[in-house]
Amino acid sequence: MPPLHNPEGQVLPPQYGDAPPSPIPDYEREVSRPNSREKGWNVLRTPGTYFLLAVNIAVFGWMVLTGVSPSDPPRDQLLHFGATNPDLILHGQWYRLFSATFVHVGLLHIATNMWCLWNLGLLGEPLLGPLGLVAVYLITGVAGNLLSLAVNVAWWHDYVSVGAGASGAVFGIAGILIVLLSNKKLPIPLVELKRLRRSVIQFAVLNLVIGLGTVFTNIIRIDNFAHVGGFLSGLALGVPLVPRMTSGRTRYLRRQKWTFGAAAFLLTLFGYFIAKLR
Repeated sequence: MPPLHNPEGQVLPPQYGDAPPSPIPDYEREVSRPNSREKGWNVLRTPGTYFLLAVNIAVFGWMVLTGVSPSDPPRDQLLHFGATNPDLILHGQWYRLFSATFVHVGLLHIATNMWCLWNLGLLGEPLLGPLGLVAVYLITGVAGNLLSLAVNVAWWHDYVSVGAGASGAVFGIAGILIVLLSNKKLPIPLVELKRLRRSVIQFAVLNLVIGLGTVFTNIIRIDNFAHVGGFLSGLALGVPLVPRMTSGRTRYLRRQKWTFGAAAFLLTLFGYFIAKLR
């Protein structure tokens, strides 16, 4: 199995071709077994990944068809389609924490985010299941937006900024993969396990550094706190899942439900705390 990235540094999904099935565990079995990836796109094998891609692309297409600029959408149009704004959120529009994860600021923005989501989703969905992947996307995306909101309100006293994009959720998926791939009980050769995990770590570190580097330029504004919030929440979600990854589907599903439910509750409390900061 080749590494997750090519010599040019692009993050790539594992390619199996005619080789033996991948040792990534199959979510559907009591004892995890390899899952293969046929040549070409196979939506049925990773429906969660393609569902998230479809929703993001559909929202962007809807925006463009209704007259939004595909290269430089204005602030008011982004808000119309669900982007975040501290003032609007604190006045009751909390749904923006979710909706903003499907709104993008131009074609380049969505293209880069969807490329990363596709690669990480194909690797992560066999470990999480389709519903688990979607849950991680939403939870970590909201967590990133909440951290950004808290910083804007408590630190910068900024109530007018607008935020959008799936990157916080993408970092969240990378974070949980780093933890899940640390499980040495997975039926995968240790050298390949380390290679996959190292590739995801390199992806996360490189993109965090790029994001931080934009702080010193005026070329593009990246919400680094949304990235950090998504990444840290992804790491946290992975910790309680690791012990149940190879203990059977029923126990693993139960642990997922408890973990994701507890995370949603904690995020609700965090949102309540932020609302009191105003």
